[in-house]
Amino acid sequence: MHSKHRKRGKSKKELEKEVEGLKKEIEELRKHSLRQRADFENYRKQLDREREEFMKYANEKLITQLLEVIDNFERALPELEKNDPESARGIEMIYKQLMQILEKAGLRRIEAIGKKFDPYYHEAFLREKSDEPEGTILEELQKGYMLNLKVIRHSKVKVSKGK
Repeated sequence: MHSKHRKRGKSKKELEKEVEGLKKEIEELRKHSLRQRADFENYRKQLDREREEFMKYANEKLITQLLEVIDNFERALPELEKNDPESARGIEMIYKQLMQILEKAGLRRIEAIGKKFDPYYHEAFLREKSDEPEGTILEELQKGYMLNLKVIRHSKVKVSKGK
């Protein structure tokens, strides 16, 4: 048998060395394939996150414009309640329905009155002396809103400057 290998030109050691080299190459290719698969999976996850983020805020411009409509409802309802309570109930139902739809889309009102002033959520328009601790919000001049975790309109507030 030994003579047969020599006829082909390769010894047993050379063949074993070649097999080892091929095994290493296969292992390197397998590792490379796994890295590429992991990179692709990470890329896909990143695209999914970006798409999800886009979907969360895709309606931001429309919802921001609708905040003016909400403000108008909130200004009109008390007056309508005084003059025409029956109509006010119908209009209030429409207002609540609009708010439910917007809340499902991620709209959330920013709480202000009695809270500590936070420039991330609030915009101070006035400061007034009061018995409340300094920095406490006394009055909300315009409601603020968040869309998911993003502030889309800061609450315009009156803040205590202490005694």
